[in-house]
Amino acid sequence: MKAKAKANTNIALIKYWGKRDEKLFLPTNSSISITLDKFYTITTVEFKENMINDKFYLNGKESDKKEQIKISNFLDKVRKLARTNLYAIVESENKVPTAAGFASSASGFAALAAASVKALGLKLNKIELSALARCGSGSASRSIYGGYVEWQKGQRLDGKDSFARRLLPESDWDISILSVIVADNKKKVSSREGMKRTVESSPFYSAWLDTIEKDLKMTREAIKYKDFEKLGEVVERNALKMHATMLGAAEPILYFKAGTMDVIHHIHDLRLCGIDAYFTIDAGPNVKVLCKPSDEKKVYESLLSLPLVEDIIICHPGNGISYL
Repeated sequence: MKAKAKANTNIALIKYWGKRDEKLFLPTNSSISITLDKFYTITTVEFKENMINDKFYLNGKESDKKEQIKISNFLDKVRKLARTNLYAIVESENKVPTAAGFASSASGFAALAAASVKALGLKLNKIELSALARCGSGSASRSIYGGYVEWQKGQRLDGKDSFARRLLPESDWDISILSVIVADNKKKVSSREGMKRTVESSPFYSAWLDTIEKDLKMTREAIKYKDFEKLGEVVERNALKMHATMLGAAEPILYFKAGTMDVIHHIHDLRLCGIDAYFTIDAGPNVKVLCKPSDEKKVYESLLSLPLVEDIIICHPGNGISYL
């Protein structure tokens, strides 16, 4: 009873910011992402007789107790679906540079969901697999699919209508995603804490919710018609709105560094020079820059010349879950 699965990470174009249910990972708003081609997690799950607990190994090393508990809690949901009490050995190889601002939890729990379900012989479709992956990490629901993906917030209290669907395959629209690294140290406020504090205390959060549906609609249209300029404009605005909500939190949260601001201003300057480039920023200091593949080399070289830029990693839209 063994299976191996691979899942790529993703970046949010329209951000998931805020939970309506912490335990079920149910978001206050829907979100849209691109699955990336370069960074991934490969996970092997083997359910065995005569084991007294689960074992989790990450990159060849046994993980700490906190991670073991998190993995076991997730596997409990899979065991419940399969009506089994068997424990498992989980081995994950993580190829996600978390210092660059990529969330390894997305690819990690997507791969874990896919491998554990297959190992137990469960027949879940992608919608059901997406809803399951969400129970480990919200953004993992999106990594089940390749290309451009929307995670629907849903309305039900049990979360059964909160899952992701693909908007456009990765092969249908190629764009360049440059991860611009300006800081690789651990951030002082985790994304989870930042999100919780913002929802509970920021007076700007209601404005975020009031405008998110408009952002989602514009993004769906931009993806449908492959309108890069429209996509860039709404994605950039959405990221800045998310960070604005954090500035209103008690106490305020500011993830930007000096290098973050340098990149933002540089992207604006590139557009004045006629180059279509746009940025998005997750809960951290590093910047993701979107541009057309024809401008990739030019944008890459100009950003690399900035004194506070430490490294740049180039990605393109990638595929969804695969079995190895």
